[in-house]
Amino acid sequence: MTSAQHLLRSQRDLLLKWTLDHPAPMLRWLRDAEVLTPAHYLSLLERSPSNAVAQALEIVCATEASSQVFLQVLREVQDYYCTDLQVWVEKHCRDDTVSKQTPTPVKVEEKKPKGPIAKLFKGKSKGFTVTTEVKAKEELKPSRSVKVANIRVPISAHKTTLLKRTEQLKCYSEGERVASNSASHIEIRYTDLFVTEDDDVVDSSQHEYFDLASRRARIYVHQACQRIRPSHLLDPQGTSGRRPKRVKMKGIAGIGKSVAVQRLVYEWAIGKNMREFTCIFDLRFRELNLIEAPLSLLELLGERFRYLKAVLPDLFTSPSSLLFILDGLDEFKFLLDWNSPDKNIDVRSKVPVSELMVALIKGSLLPEASVILTTRPSTEAPKRFFQRCCVVLGFEEDQVKQYTSKFYKDGKVAEKVYDYILNNDNLFVLSFIPLYCYIICTAMAEFFSSGDQDVDGSKSLELNPPRTVSEVYFCYLFTAVKHHALRGSAERTTPRSEVLSLAKQQLTNLGRLAYETLLQKKIMFNRADLEGYGVTPADLQSTFLRHILQPLKEETVEMFSFFHLTVQEHLAALYCAINFLSQEDITQALDLWCFGQHPPSSTAAPLQNTDLNTDTLESLQMFTRFFMGMLRARLAGQLDGLVSSNVEQQWDGVPTRLGLWFQDQFKGRKLNNQTALNLLHCLMEFHAKETTSMAAAEIKTLNLFKMKLSVVDCAAMHYVLQFSPHKLQELNLGYSNIGNRGLNRLGPILHRCESLYLRYNCLDRKAAILESAVLKSNECQVKKLFMCGNNLGPEGVLELWNALEHNTSVEELYLDITGITERGTENIVTCLSRNSSLRTLTIVGNDIGEVGRRRLKELEQRRPGLRIIANFVEDLGLLQAYLDWVEEIQADRDQMESVKNADALQSVLKGLQVAGGKVEKGEKAEKAKELQTNIVELLKSSTNLMGGRQVM
Repeated sequence: MTSAQHLLRSQRDLLLKWTLDHPAPMLRWLRDAEVLTPAHYLSLLERSPSNAVAQALEIVCATEASSQVFLQVLREVQDYYCTDLQVWVEKHCRDDTVSKQTPTPVKVEEKKPKGPIAKLFKGKSKGFTVTTEVKAKEELKPSRSVKVANIRVPISAHKTTLLKRTEQLKCYSEGERVASNSASHIEIRYTDLFVTEDDDVVDSSQHEYFDLASRRARIYVHQACQRIRPSHLLDPQGTSGRRPKRVKMKGIAGIGKSVAVQRLVYEWAIGKNMREFTCIFDLRFRELNLIEAPLSLLELLGERFRYLKAVLPDLFTSPSSLLFILDGLDEFKFLLDWNSPDKNIDVRSKVPVSELMVALIKGSLLPEASVILTTRPSTEAPKRFFQRCCVVLGFEEDQVKQYTSKFYKDGKVAEKVYDYILNNDNLFVLSFIPLYCYIICTAMAEFFSSGDQDVDGSKSLELNPPRTVSEVYFCYLFTAVKHHALRGSAERTTPRSEVLSLAKQQLTNLGRLAYETLLQKKIMFNRADLEGYGVTPADLQSTFLRHILQPLKEETVEMFSFFHLTVQEHLAALYCAINFLSQEDITQALDLWCFGQHPPSSTAAPLQNTDLNTDTLESLQMFTRFFMGMLRARLAGQLDGLVSSNVEQQWDGVPTRLGLWFQDQFKGRKLNNQTALNLLHCLMEFHAKETTSMAAAEIKTLNLFKMKLSVVDCAAMHYVLQFSPHKLQELNLGYSNIGNRGLNRLGPILHRCESLYLRYNCLDRKAAILESAVLKSNECQVKKLFMCGNNLGPEGVLELWNALEHNTSVEELYLDITGITERGTENIVTCLSRNSSLRTLTIVGNDIGEVGRRRLKELEQRRPGLRIIANFVEDLGLLQAYLDWVEEIQADRDQMESVKNADALQSVLKGLQVAGGKVEKGEKAEKAKELQTNIVELLKSSTNLMGGRQVM
């Protein structure tokens, strides 16, 4: 028997010649066979193809065992390569020559068709074919009814084409100080996403970023989620073991939906995932927008995948082996009628493309085929048509760290950037969105280096790393402009103003396009759209525009979109900031964007011919924050080069004028929660003490009840309220899920809140310690403190009793359902008997035991002026309040997503049962019985949401 090692060494040059054009399949299979280590595999992907193959062959030939494994790998991947290699494999890789090292998927051995297939590729990838795995998993046999010999070569062409399309992820910079505009291999850059089951609850009035932040706040704190890897979207579900046929995956712009399905297609094309499918058709709705005339599914796929046209009828004989990936429903311009009766159509029926997509998604066309649909949350795709609905939540903290380590080749730089993100609330909250993470990392590349910060004897044009959202985006934009401008037009030491002036006209044109289309909620543009704004598509390949606008070029499609929705919003804000000539322009613009008040008259370009639907105001909130940040940059001289210096003299009074405007909003308007919060963020982005002090003086109460708040929201509240000259009458953050980190951010202002509502905020012992420090402060002005529904525990509440021993401000304290046990009452008598201010204490829903109840009785005797409510049936008002709460949860089922609410309901139920035998007949008894019945019904109806837990 010929030695495999000797054979490979003797044939090395031929093997190198045959595989160097497309080494990815061979390298991936060698990694999975453990011939290549993961680190070595990734390093080879970064090399030139010939170098990568040469290095791989050198490793393979090192031992007889690895040589034999390599021959087996060649059997699996031979059809990715030329006919000569396939003939060689037939000759040298027979079973009697190579011993099998690992089980391989069953393959139907057919004589391989020979002859040129270059026509399939229109001149690309000549000499290549790809095979399909006809039988990939023993339990799934989708290909038995398919004419294997007929489809093998076309499917091979399809796989090779998909590999070419999906193996690269576009990127701008690898963290170096030069622009690269390179593309990273998907194996190197791709970081898995956090995907979970979707409850289909959407507040379409909110900016999608805020809705996602709200959802994450609920999920992260309660851990009420199931992690789903994108590659497992079609795995069997639950006890039934059935595979879902229709899957919807939704998520906001930039969250990674398209990249996730790109990864799925790549894994299938390389033969490593979803091998139960004979063929995957990936269709993008932005491409389907160009189809005006009715057509059949056969015609659509035959035009989109021309090399498959002849075998489509054969493929459709086994529809269960087909997977359709429909990406970006939100970009589809045609109306979808989900409620129309199903039509009797088949793959040859000619219908409008919108009807075709609805039929495919609903399953009235090809019901046995599988479909994965991606969309943004704002686009309707009824849940009833899907067996699985998922939502993409982006990165978790460990994935942000993984992403930064992949972004920068230098591990020390990656560590510095990650630490900077972790310690900056604004950046940390942004970083869970993959595209934000990319933008942050690109911007930070200018400021972090493992070596000397100086470049050619001069420092970076920026002095400090960005800290606010606006600064990050402007730094990202400026980095792109600078790298373009420095190509022969400027030196590294060229002042910022000169660099910006080089791109002034392009930025103005691009900004006007961004602004006017933002008001129209338009995100896709054709060539005519761009040219109408003076943006030349040809410039995309030669200027910084390629980092801002993304061209979509397929066989018959040419469309453009901004790199990300927030990049469009930022450029729109920049355009407005540099085109306002007076202070009056600024306040009129804010009236328009925040409240829908159209300006009476203005010469400023952004305020002329504004067609703004007031229903879209809340979608402009991120844009208004960017605008305030760009105003700050203009006042600081950072936009010099984009605005003329003689105009700037008129802007000296802008901070005062803005202070008066914000003052009027807080004083004269009844602001809804989201608008009030947005104004706080605008003030933080503007970051002017004079302006913020004037606004803060008019904030007497702040009610953000049920607003799911992030740490950045808490930072905005703290920033503004720290300038308030008086106490805050009420700060209501009930059901806001701020957690310990958010409360800590608010810590310095809490002592000035007379009524402080912190109910159901996922607080624990650490929060109790923080609040105890507030109560011990000599400046404490808190009179009412609501801590219900937080897991303070016995240790946390002991801290509170100690703090109240000398506190003279708190009159009412609400500690319902806070995890207090008998241990948590040990010092209550000693501490509270010395307190002179407390008048009401509610402590229901806690398991304090008999000893705890005796201590409360003793406390009542020592403090006759203190009213203690220890069980639900003692107070009629309390019973009614809990009845209202249960009714509210029944009406708003989104609340039951919170495991803590389910736990709280169980605690109330237990408290009612404990006190049930002690209550006499009357209104209290009736209310208690009604409350008990309602809770039992609610818990039973929500068993699935609670993971099947039993009702007590």
